[in-house]
Amino acid sequence: MRLIGILFVLGGWVLAMSGLFMTSSNAGRLIFACAGIAVSIFGILGILNRYYLARAIWKK
Repeated sequence: MRLIGILFVLGGWVLAMSGLFMTSSNAGRLIFACAGIAVSIFGILGILNRYYLARAIWKK
């Protein structure tokens, strides 16, 4: 699960950076950047956070 979360974060970064090379319009770049940020936040808060909360030190 940790690896999937890291892949989502990196995928969001790649999506945001790919907008720079795929389009020259500001609106297109904004859409790619927002989508990349959303994917990264989902990876951090949705997947990685759940993984680490399940294995928290206070639950032992």
